[in-house]
Amino acid sequence: MNHEFFMRLALDEAKKAYDKGEVPIGAVLVVNNEVVAKAHNMREINQQALHHAEILVIEKACKKIGFWRLDNSYLYSTVEPCVMCSGAIVQARVENVIFGTKDSKNGCCGSKLNLVNSNLFNHNANIISGILEEECSNLMKDFFKNLRESKK
Repeated sequence: MNHEFFMRLALDEAKKAYDKGEVPIGAVLVVNNEVVAKAHNMREINQQALHHAEILVIEKACKKIGFWRLDNSYLYSTVEPCVMCSGAIVQARVENVIFGTKDSKNGCCGSKLNLVNSNLFNHNANIISGILEEECSNLMKDFFKNLRESKK
């Protein structure tokens, strides 16, 4: 698997979110080395708390595949998934989670908790972190810096 290639696609999605004033997180779901779905945060635009990039990409992938189990899948996210998204990852049986930068406040793939790789559930996902970490982190930092400056 070319993790950098797919993370770049997720970064493209994150940049779409950034341009819309959304927290710049993008996600891509891959099965058999093919992109099944792409998404980015749409929480502000849709005024929906659930519209995180990872939730949207799982929903799109399930619709496209026609099945709720995302066996043999790779979910790429520019930022470590939160508790809600990690729960969806477990429920959808995503097999691999690859993310760019850690989220020390909300991350549930190792930072705050490790939900996707917990022995408390009947499914575990493999985790790979730090793919294009600097680019993913810088996009988030730039977004929040610009947001703070615009509120002055």
